[in-house]
Amino acid sequence: MKLLVTSRLPSPWGTYSISAFGQEGERFPHVVLHRGVKEALASNDPVDVRVHSECMTGDVFASQRCDCGEQLHNALGHFKQHGGMLIYLRQEGRGIGLVDKLRAYNLQDEGMNTYEANSAMGHGEDEREYTDAIGILDHYGLQDVRLLTNNPLKEQALKHAGVNVVERLPLRATETSDNAGYLRAKREITGHWL
Repeated sequence: MKLLVTSRLPSPWGTYSISAFGQEGERFPHVVLHRGVKEALASNDPVDVRVHSECMTGDVFASQRCDCGEQLHNALGHFKQHGGMLIYLRQEGRGIGLVDKLRAYNLQDEGMNTYEANSAMGHGEDEREYTDAIGILDHYGLQDVRLLTNNPLKEQALKHAGVNVVERLPLRATETSDNAGYLRAKREITGHWL
């Protein structure tokens, strides 16, 4: 995996540098948005980082079944004020892909929780991995981070790889009738801080 290109991205959350990481010719690389990172590194301050796994339904279509899109937008709002880095990993549906994620939605509508649905299709409860995110942090020389997450497994993965998570910053999301069961499963099964 390598840096493929960097460009300027003006957005409602400020102007970012946007970079693509992957292999030459890759059509769907990981994406990094960053602002104020060079200044933080120059002053030896920890950088605020959000490692976000792709969720087309939540991020693009504002699905109410999850809290992904709201977390993404809250992180970008945080970076508008404080600077930081969003690492957008292309591992849809906790790593099972969009088609099986939509199949899992159907199983959830029949009464399974999000983890049971993945397992019923022969997947692990969560197949995401963070090796590429750690490689991206290494590329930018980031060793001390303030991690925007509610997921203890994500924090553990980064710490296990030698990233110094000096602080965890929670991302609040709105609980609705459509995502209440999803949030409850995240709290009870994987210990999310919600």
